[in-house]
Amino acid sequence: MTTSIFSGVVALPTLRVRSVFTPAANPATDRGSMASPSGAPKWAQKTITLPPQRRGCHLITPMIVKEIRQDLSGFNCGLAHVFLQHTSASLTINENYDPDVQADTETFLNTIVPEGRSAPWRHTMEGPDDMPAHIKSSMFGCQLTIPITKGKLSMGTWQGIWLCEHRDAPTARKVVVTLNGI
Repeated sequence: MTTSIFSGVVALPTLRVRSVFTPAANPATDRGSMASPSGAPKWAQKTITLPPQRRGCHLITPMIVKEIRQDLSGFNCGLAHVFLQHTSASLTINENYDPDVQADTETFLNTIVPEGRSAPWRHTMEGPDDMPAHIKSSMFGCQLTIPITKGKLSMGTWQGIWLCEHRDAPTARKVVVTLNGI
């Protein structure tokens, strides 16, 4: 490791990286290989309409997996991109076992983002819960990327995909799932 100095400013250390060549696996003989026999990447995409949910954080992993199971099973290695087509809800990966985590997360969001007619927001045309919903959506985001390993979403034991509904009125939500890999 060396340190570079230029223009009188000390830069971050420069890292030296050594590359190691690993020969490609032969999927016909290597049972542990995740390479596809053709080696060609493939794509699949599906738009899923989620049923209206009450305000709060909801575990949607089973719904997503049910809808993409057939396509997902054709991938040995890849990525699943999950995109929510809305600005007043969000996606996140979090605890999939204890529903108290979902309730506590909703409590936290409602504590840090003020709501109601006394809140300082100018955007109120769609109701007093709309602008806070936009802020909460921006905090968690509207997209996730999840590894695919041997035909399954490669998440941890206690991880699940949540839809966080930030509006008071339940609304159906659309999610586009794009799979890419081999």
